[in-house]
This record gives sequence, C-alpha cells and structure tokens, in this order.
Amino acid sequence: MREYRYFNLVMVAFVTVLICSNLIGPAKIAQIDLPWWGTLTFGAGVLFFPISYVFGDILTEVYGYSRARKVIWSGFAALAFASIMASLVVALPPAPFWKHQGAYEIAFGSTWRIVLASMIAYFCGEFVNSLVLAKMKIVTQGKHLWSRTIGSTIAGEAVDSTLFYPLAFYGTGIIPDDKLPMVMLAQFVLKVSVEVLFTPLTYKLVNWLKRAENEDFYDRKTNFNPFHLKD
Repeated sequence: MREYRYFNLVMVAFVTVLICSNLIGPAKIAQIDLPWWGTLTFGAGVLFFPISYVFGDILTEVYGYSRARKVIWSGFAALAFASIMASLVVALPPAPFWKHQGAYEIAFGSTWRIVLASMIAYFCGEFVNSLVLAKMKIVTQGKHLWSRTIGSTIAGEAVDSTLFYPLAFYGTGIIPDDKLPMVMLAQFVLKVSVEVLFTPLTYKLVNWLKRAENEDFYDRKTNFNPFHLKD
C-alpha cells in the first residue's frame, strides 16, 4: 500500500473525537430552547460525535473504503479499551479520604448495556456511512461531494440512532418507552445538522488532502465486507 503523509493524522483525529464524545459528553444532559422547535434535551456528546462522521467521510472520500475500514476498527478497539478502563477505575475501592467517588461514577460510570449498545451502534453506523459514501462516489462519478457526505451521514446516523436508543434504554424506565422515538428523531436531526454545518470545512479538507496526497480513491474493485481486513 502507498504511504500517505496525513492519513495517520486523520485517523488520530477520528479516534480522538470518538473517544472524547463517548466518555466526556454523555455524562451531561443539556437543554436549550430553539425557535420553531421548542425545548430540546440532549446528551452533550451529541454535539461532537458527528464530527467523527466528518472524518469518516474524509477518510473514505480521499483514501477509500478499505483504509477507512481499518480506522473504524481502530476506533472500535479504542472504545472497547476505554470502556473497560473506565469500568475498572470506577470499580476500584476509593481511599477513605477521597470523597469524589459519586461524582466519578456519574462522569465515567455506565452500565454494560449502554456501553454495548453504543459500540454496536457505532460499528454499524460508521460502516453504513463509509459504504454509502463509497458507492455514491462511483454513481456520481466523483461530483457533488455534498450529496455524498450528507447522504451517507443520513444513512449512518439513522442506523446509529435506531440501534442505540432501543438497545440501551428500551424497558429500563430511564427514558419512557413512548418517548424513545421522539428522542431518536431529535438526536438524528441534530447529528445530521452538524454534518450540514461542517460541509464547507469538509470541502476544504477533502480538496486539500487530495492535492497534498495526490490521491482520489474510487472503490470500484473493493471488498466491502467489514470483516475483511486485507487490502
């Protein structure tokens, strides 16, 4: 495989955003009032998680699906390690003089049901996002980048939201079952909106990387099996 100057930097950015949005953001529930929409309640991490889709779009658009696949697996492994580490650290008995165990559990503690739901939703959503973008690039012959980035995000985020909330919360009482569709819709709209807002920046980064790397990959002969890790 070719060596690229900036591929590793984009991969690090992807994994960093993914880990931070999953460990830092979910501990805080925010609420804002929006015109025409009303009161919007959401986990703060949802503001930053869509940025991982932006980097996923950039990876697939510039370097191709097979390289994006390795990055998605890297993110999955990083999420798994971070979740295990957080669980072990939270479970360690605190020193008698340390009085912040409760706050630490709120910030970093999470049930395994929610962790597994998050990892399953991430895995499926990211691969759908990358697959749709790669296929659309061939269909559009590399034109209309905005249609690929937004279209793939709509597909990927729809899968992510549809999987995560029922798997994590259905029947738990944390979120009433009859409210789950509304929460899923709100999160989906917010995530896609972030992607739309980042479209001008995505254009600049993609065009710059294509020139810098002298690469504009088309997945015409790619094996799209997410478990096929050979190039």
